[in-house]
Amino acid sequence: MNIRPIRTDEEYRVALKEISPLFEHEPEPGTPEGDAFEVMVTLIEAYETKNFPVDLPDPIEAIKFRMEQSGLTAADLAPAIGKTNRVYEVLNRKRSLTLPMIWKLHDMFGIPAESLIKPVKAA
Repeated sequence: MNIRPIRTDEEYRVALKEISPLFEHEPEPGTPEGDAFEVMVTLIEAYETKNFPVDLPDPIEAIKFRMEQSGLTAADLAPAIGKTNRVYEVLNRKRSLTLPMIWKLHDMFGIPAESLIKPVKAA
């Protein structure tokens, strides 16, 4: 394996092709092959982070995702947001999240605060 910085899409594709077979039979950590594998994964991740950034989800979509993921209802969100009608106002984008709501949603349901502070798109 020829380890070098990944600067272009072509170098990225070549690196992926070189490392792909190793994912099925990952080399033992601490061995020369394992070290080379780890370095290549790090280089590929760095290239992907720089060239394919992942945008944070919309706050309402993040809440809905957590609700679906955890089987939560609007009533379950009431302690964090307020009465059920207020929860529906937030979920329907009629009311904005407040800072206390954001922190409660983060603390109670583990929704990343970074996702919740992003401006909400109008419906």
